[in-house]
Amino acid sequence: MEPELYEKYVKSGTLRLEWKDFPYQGRESVEAAIAARAAQAQGKFWEYHDLVYENQSSGNSGGYNDESLTALAEKAGLDTRKFEEDLKSARYESVVQADFEEGQGLGISGTPTFFINGQVIVGLQPLETFEQAIEKAEREAEGG
Repeated sequence: MEPELYEKYVKSGTLRLEWKDFPYQGRESVEAAIAARAAQAQGKFWEYHDLVYENQSSGNSGGYNDESLTALAEKAGLDTRKFEEDLKSARYESVVQADFEEGQGLGISGTPTFFINGQVIVGLQPLETFEQAIEKAEREAEGG
């Protein structure tokens, strides 16, 4: 999320940000999503998320394995022992799978996909696209 959107809309309470996993590139993307949930359990979802995206490789090329995901966890300042336990137990796999199935049911076929009050925005878009959609939704919520 762009910091400008966060500052302008999330902090004011106009926009609520909700993350959903959509690991459509196979097992490695599922593992990365599970790892991010393990980071979330330690209060460091966004820090870990950002590291995963900064260090991503092409789908299913071996870039997201237990070793590399744990190295990112260490870099994010996580308790790596707890993190590894969460990975091995696949504790968050059902949550990731439920998000994926929900996305499929909504017709999502790739990422990023955004929903702003029912308006779908697909792909990376200019900041103005999001501002317009958010402000339109805000006006509609206020009855205008």
